[in-house]
Amino acid sequence: MKQRIIAVSLLSLFFALLILNVLIGSQKISIGGAVSAVLGHDDGGIGYDLLWKIRLPRLCAAVILGGALALSGFLLQTFFNNPIAGPFVLGISSGAKLTVALCMVFMLGRNATTSSVMLITAAFAGAMLSMGFVLLVARKATRSSGLIISGVMIGYICSAVTDFVITFANDESIVNLHGWSQGSFSGMSWDNVRLMAAVVFTVSGCAFLLSKPIGAYQLGEGYARSVGVNIKMFRVLLVLLSSVLCACVTAFAGPVSFVGVAVPHLIKALAKTAKPVVVIPLCFLGGAVFCLGCDLIARTVFAPSEMSISSVSSLFGAPVVIYMMARKPSLQGG
Repeated sequence: MKQRIIAVSLLSLFFALLILNVLIGSQKISIGGAVSAVLGHDDGGIGYDLLWKIRLPRLCAAVILGGALALSGFLLQTFFNNPIAGPFVLGISSGAKLTVALCMVFMLGRNATTSSVMLITAAFAGAMLSMGFVLLVARKATRSSGLIISGVMIGYICSAVTDFVITFANDESIVNLHGWSQGSFSGMSWDNVRLMAAVVFTVSGCAFLLSKPIGAYQLGEGYARSVGVNIKMFRVLLVLLSSVLCACVTAFAGPVSFVGVAVPHLIKALAKTAKPVVVIPLCFLGGAVFCLGCDLIARTVFAPSEMSISSVSSLFGAPVVIYMMARKPSLQGG
């Protein structure tokens, strides 16, 4: 019953934020104007172009990528059995950011265009490299704090190398990279939305189909083996699925902070359960709601200027992580 109430509340908040994101911005759209534009009665007008070419693609990107980030965080937290694990905290987003930056500078320096598929591939390679390093450290580290510190250090190293690359890039590359590296859902096209939807929904569906093995794994590797879970294959699948989700977000929106850590924790705390069949859809919905709210704040508070999405998500996500650290001394002391 409680989980149903949470689902209904999230859905209500989701639709409220959808409406607000459509109507509010540097140029407001009336409800009547939005309805006319959606129905195509205002075809070719300013409101129509604003809605269909700018706000709706951006809104869809926030929903899809926000859900992807939250789900990626849940999979990583399951893999490491650590509530602080997440693509940003473990440096996986920073690794993806570095390889995308290298790809963009290389292609722009040769006056070549970068396709969405190319950026996702580059981001996936960076995410996998960072994840490989984290897994190596996880085998050696005896404390959870060692894993978290290593992830943060990976993030710093990748960010430093990215800044170094940007310093020696040409002017056009710097302009493109600076906006992207701050994290933003702006500039999305319907082609971008279609590709990210295909990737994210496919991977999310695969993750949902793994609900039973994930539930068994949460009870311990020994129990999971006893019910027939192939642990080695299962762990590989978790790494691949979480990395693809993280890579997709980084390729299209740049690095977005703390969503993958904060949202899964909040969902599990509100739902009073960690059952994957419940948490996976609620996580995706919660991530969509979180990013819709953050994007609304990012583009309206100082309109027409925009804040980066990471600045807003950090403002709301970081306190959740601090609260988690304060509540769980074992994460600090091992």
